Amino acid sequence: MIKVVGLGPGSKDALTLGTFELIKNSKNVFFRTSKHPTVDYLNELGIEIKTYDEKYENSESFDDVYNSIAEDLLKRHEETQDVVYAVPGHPLVAEKSVSILIELCKQKEIEIEILPAVSFIDAVMERIQIDPVKGLKVIDAFDIKNQILDKRVGTIITQVYNKFIASDVKLALFDYYKDETEIYFIRAAGIKEIESIRKIPLYELDRQEDIDYLTSIYIPEDRDNYKDFNDLLNIINILRSENGCPWDMEQTHESIKRALIEESYEVVEAIEKKDDDAIVEELGDVLLQVVFHAQIGKEEGMFNIKDIITAICDKMIYRHPHVFGNVNCENSEKVLKNWDEIKKKEQGLETYTDELKHVPKNFPALIRAEKVQKKAAKIGFDMDKVESALDKVLEEFYEVKNEYKSIKRERILEEVGDLIFSVVNVARFLDIDSEFALNYTIDKFINRFEYIENKASQKGLKLENMTLDEMDKLWNESKLRETDKI
Repeated sequence: MIKVVGLGPGSKDALTLGTFELIKNSKNVFFRTSKHPTVDYLNELGIEIKTYDEKYENSESFDDVYNSIAEDLLKRHEETQDVVYAVPGHPLVAEKSVSILIELCKQKEIEIEILPAVSFIDAVMERIQIDPVKGLKVIDAFDIKNQILDKRVGTIITQVYNKFIASDVKLALFDYYKDETEIYFIRAAGIKEIESIRKIPLYELDRQEDIDYLTSIYIPEDRDNYKDFNDLLNIINILRSENGCPWDMEQTHESIKRALIEESYEVVEAIEKKDDDAIVEELGDVLLQVVFHAQIGKEEGMFNIKDIITAICDKMIYRHPHVFGNVNCENSEKVLKNWDEIKKKEQGLETYTDELKHVPKNFPALIRAEKVQKKAAKIGFDMDKVESALDKVLEEFYEVKNEYKSIKRERILEEVGDLIFSVVNVARFLDIDSEFALNYTIDKFINRFEYIENKASQKGLKLENMTLDEMDKLWNESKLRETDKI
């Protein structure tokens, strides 16, 4: 049998009588490390101490250390059938070597017994007077990058061994907490002779001079810290509740559907302006729309935010088999081709026409036209060069010219549509975003119009009283100014 005992947080008073007697009377006792105050006490009593400290010096990572210790303990057990393994604190609290040992013993059907002990967490709770019922999370500093922290519960971070680890922990915490958040620096909790517990701002964590293997930190619950996704969910829930906002309470999927489109366009505008503050604000507005729809779905019993998140996570994993599966995509071109094939299968698109029809009709017409053209071009239904596309624009122009005086509105509409579609085709050949190009021209038109209006005002004239020739003259002046700037 392998017996695993805990040495407690460090004070000899926390060492249980059962553990003390077992260590004293056993021949094959192995300590994970000698760097623990209780080991010093046992040394003074003349108890033979055998440790695995050399593993730390000869291994490349802590994982290697813990695996090596567990494997060595199994070898010792095979030789003697009786092994005691002593670790700091409680064997089942932040003790990875024990976790590995338990798993190996299960695989090899070796009996293992865990003797409980006072853990450093007990000492921390007693010294800071924490009630774990209110919520307490314990995290290994080495694993902090894989953790999601929550300001709603107190958090203990263990094994903050040195300033380098403290710096990594601090940077990880900055994603969840403000720089000046007050935390507890805890060294040697429960060992009265050397214990040090003090409050410090988070940004000073790695500046403490007494950081060592007995160091942990505690971050108290702080609901007023950085807002997170759950805060947003709660705000929308309140706004939609009985005592919330009358307007928000009245909204439906249908009533707010256009807001999602409008907010998305405002994000695009902010991106084009390269305005980071505006991008943050507008992306927040888009996120608000997603959460708003999720709240309505939840109230109707149809879906909630978890369904939305699960659906998009599943979709991203499914559509990236080259990342999450075994498919090989050596470049972005292959990725896009594979993506399209997966989408067709996922959406049940059996023909090329199905693909064209699947482009949403609610898209702006220029964007929809370009997407349809690109999908058709993928299978070779396309002109061979931009000159052919330009010729097509000219052909459609004359067809509009031949029809515009007729009384057949349907024919005029059709030919104008053909002309615009052909222009989009030219833009696609030239790798120009037709939506962007048209908006650019609209902005240019507005700027020139502003020039006309300002000049007219300076001359004491009103636009409505000016002739077209007079306005054209000012328009041409504006164009000359643009040329001079170029």
